Amino acid sequence: MPASEVSAEAIAARLSALGLATRVEEHAQDTSIEAEVPESLSAKSWQEALEVVAEADRFGLLATSLNDRTLWAVVRKTVPTTVDVDGPGHQR
Repeated sequence: MPASEVSAEAIAARLSALGLATRVEEHAQDTSIEAEVPESLSAKSWQEALEVVAEADRFGLLATSLNDRTLWAVVRKTVPTTVDVDGPGHQR
């Protein structure tokens, strides 16, 4: 399992452990995690949730005028790269 997938699953699991309902979606370049945040979430749980999503590549909060709040995080998938180890500046 790729490290990015493990990271996304860990974030979703930790948010779920805080009592948040999470959704995970796979995309071509990344994995997104969303969690609905109830108004009743304690300050301590908010802090923990923010610490969790801060481990992602990007994160934020979507809030509507209807008091709906969705905490989101995005973990980029790793893209294999090739590297020329013996590049032009390499001497033997």
